[in-house]
Amino acid sequence: MKRMWAVDVEGNGANPPEIVELGIVEMDDLQLTGNVKHWQFRPEHEITPAVSRIHGITNDDVADAPPIEDVIDDILLWLEESPIVGHNVRVELEALSRVLPDWKPAAAYDSLKVARALLPNEEKFGLERLGDVLGLNDAASLAVGGGAAHSGPYDAAMSAILLERLLSPLPQTERDKILMDADILNSIQGTLL
Repeated sequence: MKRMWAVDVEGNGANPPEIVELGIVEMDDLQLTGNVKHWQFRPEHEITPAVSRIHGITNDDVADAPPIEDVIDDILLWLEESPIVGHNVRVELEALSRVLPDWKPAAAYDSLKVARALLPNEEKFGLERLGDVLGLNDAASLAVGGGAAHSGPYDAAMSAILLERLLSPLPQTERDKILMDADILNSIQGTLL
């Protein structure tokens, strides 16, 4: 398995949302490498109170942060065209594509699709809930030096750790098939849709 980045964005509550936080966590052969990147951005429009209650980021927190446009080259330097993974990764892909229109990852693996395929007896598939059920919370927090659900770095790490937990026990051919099915950029999507 090649190198990929687990990605999570947090937004300001606007429609379409502006990114106020981006966390990326590197994986190689399904293992976290320890390479974590975290940015916060000052949006053009204020963060709504309802969204602040979810992710905990306030307008004061990002008042001195750069606008995302000032950091695009740095983000592209890390992401390159590597595959990405995220829980409901379409959200990350759409948000990042708005600010990085020329960027296209090699693949966009959805850990939500993988979880639905490999945990058929679960009733709910939210990232926070799966972290609780599978006992992954401490590992995600440790991977990024702290944090909790709905922070960019923590949720990126949780997506990566979830993917590793679900795929590692499987033979390589089965992993490859599940990842192909979970790749939302794959034009010939399989049974996970």
